[in-house]
Amino acid sequence: MRISPDEVIIWHNDYFNLNLTVVTTWFLIIAMAGAARWITRGVTAGVHVSRRQTCLEIIVLALKDLIAGVGLNRPEKYIGFIGTLFLFIAVSNLSTILPYYEPPTGSYSTTAALALCVFAAVPFFGIRELGLAEYLKTYIKPTFLMLPFHVVSQVTRTLALATRLFGNIMSGSMVLALLISLAPLIFPIAIIALGLLTGIVQAYIFTILAAVFIAAAMNEE
Repeated sequence: MRISPDEVIIWHNDYFNLNLTVVTTWFLIIAMAGAARWITRGVTAGVHVSRRQTCLEIIVLALKDLIAGVGLNRPEKYIGFIGTLFLFIAVSNLSTILPYYEPPTGSYSTTAALALCVFAAVPFFGIRELGLAEYLKTYIKPTFLMLPFHVVSQVTRTLALATRLFGNIMSGSMVLALLISLAPLIFPIAIIALGLLTGIVQAYIFTILAAVFIAAAMNEE
């Protein structure tokens, strides 16, 4: 039983290993980019819109409501980053219904990369909104003694983001494999459905936390 798709080596030489995580990640990126191009083709502001545009609008509006719900008053400024996080994690987790597919979010390297994106996005949006000087002042509020605690919190919450997503997806995959091996005719459908629900929930939690961290960087309520 594998803990991570990193263990599956597709190709290697003396300097580089191409593992399953890299392959599935790039597959998802290319597939999602192609789907985005197809869905946004022919988008119109008219009354009569296509079904695919209706679906797109539902997703965009839901993401804007999610971002606004954590206190970011202008969600259109953040939806590009936060929406991409949600869609990538959600599609990655939901694609487990495909045969022989293992989600890249079951690899700590992928979840760590996503968490590092959030780690970099927090000062990026904070500086863009407040300016460098005002953003840096948030590290010494309400007193200068809070500086080391703010710095430590930035690091620990990044580790927590990566570990939470990896742990939930990895453990879910292992439980599914174990139950299928024990009772292949009883558990698969129920466990797969539960796994899909868990995948969506984990994408939602990761996205909410990212939005909360960005809002906190700008002292948004």
